[in-house]
Amino acid sequence: MSKKSLHLISLGCTKNLVDSEVMLGKLSDYALTDDPQEADVLIVNTCGFIEAAKEESISTLLDLHQNRKEDSVLVMSGCLSERYKKQLQSEMPEIDIFTGVGDYEKIDELIEAKRSHFSPEVYLLSEEAPRLITGSRYHAYVKIAEGCNQTCSFCAIPGFKGKLHSRTLESILAEVRHLAKAGFWDISFISQDSSSWGRDLGMRDGLIDLIEAVEGVEGIRSARILYLYPSTTTFDLIDRIADSSLFQTYYDMPIQHIDDGMLRTMKRGFGEAKTIGLLEHMRSKPHAFIRTSVIAGHPGESEEQFEKLCRFMEDFGFDRFNTFHYSNEEDTTAYTMEQIPQPTIDARAEHLGAIAKASTLSSLQALIGQTLPLVIDGPSNEHEYLLSARPLSWAVEIDGEILVNDTNDISVEYGEVYEAMITELVGEQLLAKLLKMKDER
Repeated sequence: MSKKSLHLISLGCTKNLVDSEVMLGKLSDYALTDDPQEADVLIVNTCGFIEAAKEESISTLLDLHQNRKEDSVLVMSGCLSERYKKQLQSEMPEIDIFTGVGDYEKIDELIEAKRSHFSPEVYLLSEEAPRLITGSRYHAYVKIAEGCNQTCSFCAIPGFKGKLHSRTLESILAEVRHLAKAGFWDISFISQDSSSWGRDLGMRDGLIDLIEAVEGVEGIRSARILYLYPSTTTFDLIDRIADSSLFQTYYDMPIQHIDDGMLRTMKRGFGEAKTIGLLEHMRSKPHAFIRTSVIAGHPGESEEQFEKLCRFMEDFGFDRFNTFHYSNEEDTTAYTMEQIPQPTIDARAEHLGAIAKASTLSSLQALIGQTLPLVIDGPSNEHEYLLSARPLSWAVEIDGEILVNDTNDISVEYGEVYEAMITELVGEQLLAKLLKMKDER
């Protein structure tokens, strides 16, 4: 008897991806298929953060329903399902099973019983959770916490994810050791607010303890921390990341704005001077890579405040930054504020996007002529004779790729690290020549 087949789509952030990988682990008896029309079970792990993500989730589910085979089971899980559980269950008869953010390890039971269920608590990953790592043979994400204690005016996440709930250091280390034994040597640590990790367990600067512990795990060769929050990021943490021989000097700290008045309106809990102080301290570190994000068109943002943000983003020289169009979300404090017209939001986001593009190009140009360790991911989608590579100092997927167009007759093994010379920038794409394999074992 042939296996039943499974088609899973994970939308939204990498935190969602980890939860999707847990579901894949629990459903390991199913054969995975890329063709939704062949699948016996279809799962969409949804995102409910902003309006565009909500629309994508609903559209994806309806498209799958329209094309799925008879007697298949369509499952809606994740943040959107959790956030609007009552409304969606009454308005979407196309869905066979609804579940939210608490039952990823019970997905096999829910499918077997063809039953919807919403646990009262958010699922917190444990080291014992079955998980099928996707997308890489050497890199894995490790989720260190769920929920968030911040009260940002624009964010609805605490409403359906709850307060900060940290995993213990012992649990995280056990998972990292397991991943290392399975051959995963590059780790990205993630959560909604990673710099707050451990505060609910009595630790003030827990990431420093985490860094020191992970440095002692055999087999881990590279790591980075994503999603720092300004008011919980300390100068000591910045120093410890820079001093680590294992962790990349990588700082991903969304600032959202730089004007004092807007930061108060956004309820960020941190002002302009302190934010700039942290960023300058990061920039003082050798080989630092700094990523951030900003919001265009938040209620109350004057033209003067917007222009101040633009000047700062132009002048600071971020390696990467994302711009989000303000999305007016119910259950947030900004929801009832006087809204900025959508055309103005769009125009501001477009202007910031142009600044972001120029900032990225400047960061890329600075690498020309440098020798860097690159990990080779495989053939490039650009051309069959090019290889897709990534500096270890860049985060997986979000920071881009470098194309290797000259292997120097070196035998290439995917998932291994090579010394490479960055030779030129063609348009927005860096090219590189391999020099030798880098021995990091």
